[in-house]
Amino acid sequence: MELGLDSYAILTAVAFVAGFIDAIAGGGGLLTIPAMLWAGIPPIAALATNKLQSSFGSGTACWNFSRKRMIDWRTYGPTVAIIAALSGVGSIVVQAIGNDALNLIVPVLLLAVAAYIVLSPRMHDEDAHQRLSVRAYMPVGGAIGFYDGFFGPGTGSFFATTLVSLRGMGLTRATAHTKAFNFASNLGSLVIFLFAGHILFLLGLCMAIGTTAGALAGSHMAMRFGARVIRPLLVTISLAMTARLLWNALA
Repeated sequence: MELGLDSYAILTAVAFVAGFIDAIAGGGGLLTIPAMLWAGIPPIAALATNKLQSSFGSGTACWNFSRKRMIDWRTYGPTVAIIAALSGVGSIVVQAIGNDALNLIVPVLLLAVAAYIVLSPRMHDEDAHQRLSVRAYMPVGGAIGFYDGFFGPGTGSFFATTLVSLRGMGLTRATAHTKAFNFASNLGSLVIFLFAGHILFLLGLCMAIGTTAGALAGSHMAMRFGARVIRPLLVTISLAMTARLLWNALA
């Protein structure tokens, strides 16, 4: 597929903003997926290319949190493996759906994710009571991983919300573990899409540069300011994307 230089520049800039937002609160796919669809990229290619660029962003944020020793790899290693495997399954399933059907499904899913993020319970930095054990959380993480392989946008927000509400983590610690889970789900999905040949590599690598830079800036801000910046930014971006999608649908 041929894209102009202006499209590459715009999509790379969008990826920077998405990487910044995703490192702080998740939901970066609410920017990148619609942006690629607006550029005329078919849905399956947009989903596949998004996995390539987002793997760089989530990997950068994961590395940044990990070197600060904010991720408990020993405890959550098995959960990471399950998430990666089920994300791959999700990517296999989505390829069985035609582009015409995806053109109808994707906008509905985007609106549903944005609404969920806006309406999700208020989260804070204090650890709370754990409703689920690490083992009991694995199916929850696996289900979110499957969703990420099938579609993706909002995955980071789902991980963060469930880690806070079910595992009792404070939001900053939940955000750190979210990056590990998100990186695993991105890699699991990316492997499947690589073999299927749906990825636009040049565009994906250009966007990866943007999302990596954004993820570095965003993860530093998340560690410095915590929940007081994470929650307002997430809600603001979600509302903006919801308004944009509604405008396009009505127009």
